[in-house]
Formats: sequence, structure tokens, C-alpha cells
Amino acid sequence: MASQRDVKQRVESVRNIQKITSAMEMVAAARLRRAELRIAALRPYAGALRRMTRQAAEAAGNVPNFPILDERKEVKTVGILLVTGDRGLAGAFNSQIIRAGLRSATEHEEAGRKVRWYATGRRGVSSLTFRGKELSGAFSGFTDRPAYGDARTVAERLMADFIDGKVDEVQIFYNGYVSALAQVVRAETLLPLQRATVLEEGEAEEVEAEGQESRALVEYEPDPEIILQRLIPDYVEISIFRALLESTASEHGARMTAMRNASENAADVIEELTLAMNRARQAEITQEIMEVVAGSEALV
Repeated sequence: MASQRDVKQRVESVRNIQKITSAMEMVAAARLRRAELRIAALRPYAGALRRMTRQAAEAAGNVPNFPILDERKEVKTVGILLVTGDRGLAGAFNSQIIRAGLRSATEHEEAGRKVRWYATGRRGVSSLTFRGKELSGAFSGFTDRPAYGDARTVAERLMADFIDGKVDEVQIFYNGYVSALAQVVRAETLLPLQRATVLEEGEAEEVEAEGQESRALVEYEPDPEIILQRLIPDYVEISIFRALLESTASEHGARMTAMRNASENAADVIEELTLAMNRARQAEITQEIMEVVAGSEALV
């Protein structure tokens, strides 16, 4: 049995860890609130842009002959973008995105397609590198508070590779924010537009509710083809920016939950160690009493 002193030192160590995890939980909760506000402010704009893109594509009729809208007859290479965090200590937040991306890559490779990897966040970059995957784009250092310029940088690389023919399709994997306790892995197709997830479920219902008559009132100046050419880059950028914000909020929520669980586990460990310390103290007292009794009997 460990001595009372050893157990007491372990209790102090666990208590110090509990203080750190509690502080990290509070920091994550404060950052989560700011991330939620940013998502709430972006969602209306992102939804409106997606609807405009869809309507312009419908008004254009035949898809214009723009490089960014070039749909390949055969998809030979797929670009996969993994949106992860720069830090760990967030439960399964990073690992579930990496696993989802790897599963998708395996399916593409079994179908005879090649995969080009892109990743945001140090965790995704380091994990893919460790697995021997060659990265065509690595972006990190901004996952705690991503800016629109960061999304534009990622979008420019993806669009350039699509236009140059390096990839025939672009998919993105990220953690969609539901609540502080729940994050859902989402997979979306960004390019080409013909296969892209232009509308979310709620936005699609809203469009259907508008009816054909309201959409017929839309007039375009200049032509919808020119408007569509301008909207496509914005659509890709805003889709990536939204994924970054959703991922940031999900990361803070996952870290807050993980740190709360760690603090609760530390409290359980402290309780168990305290009982062990009391047993050790009782054992020492009992041993001392037995020694005193044995010594007194020897003197009789």
C-alpha cells in the first residue's frame, strides 16, 4: 500500500490538473459564445448567396462555358479538404474528420479515382503527413478565429487546381455545429457547381415555398451568365468560410465538454485517493498502536 505522503502528493497533482481543466473549460465557453454569434451573423448571408447562385444558374439555362463551371465527363481526381483544428484536447473533434476523409478517399481509390489532399489546421496537416499523404494545400494558424481572408486563400487554391485540371471534383469535410454537446460530421461537394450542395435543407424548403410565380419576377441586369460567373467564386469562398466558422464553434464546444468531463473525472480520482490516503493513515495509526502494545507487553 502506498504511504500517506505519496497519496497526498498524488491528490495535490490531480487537484492542480483539475484547476487547469476547469480554467480551459471556462475559456472554451467564452470563445464558444463569440463563435456562435459569428455563425448566427453569417448564416443569413450565406443562405442568400447560395439561393442567388442557384437562381442565377437556373436563369442561365445551359451552363455557361466558364472554366470554373466545367463539369468533367469522368471524375479521375478528387480533391478532399479536411477542416480540423490547430490544437487538441477536444475529444474526437479532429479524429472523426480525419476518419471520415480517409473513408471517403478509400471509396474513391477503390473506384479507380485519385485523391489530392488539402487540410486546414495543424492537427489535420500533421495527421495526413504522418500517414504518408502528400498535401496539395496546407493551411494553419487561424482555426481559433478564422477570417474571411483565410477562407479566400483556401478557396483560391482549390479553384486554381480545379481550373487547371488537377482535380475534377472538390469535397469538404468539417464538423457542423449543432450545440456545445453535439457536433455532426458534414461532407459537401464544392465544385463543380452541378454537383455542389448549393442549398441546406431549410433553405431548400424556403425556396420551394416561394413558388414558381415569385421566382419568375426576378430580372437580371446584366445577363444571368455574367452574374453567375461573379457569384461562383463568392459561393466557394463563403461555403469554406462557413465551414471554418462551424468548425471553430464545434471545436470550442468539444473542448468545453472534454474539459468538463476531465474535471469531473479528476474529482472522482481525488475522492478515491482521499479514501486511499485515509486508509493509509489508519493503517499507520494501527501499526503504531500495535507497536506500543507489543512494547508494553515486552516490559511486563
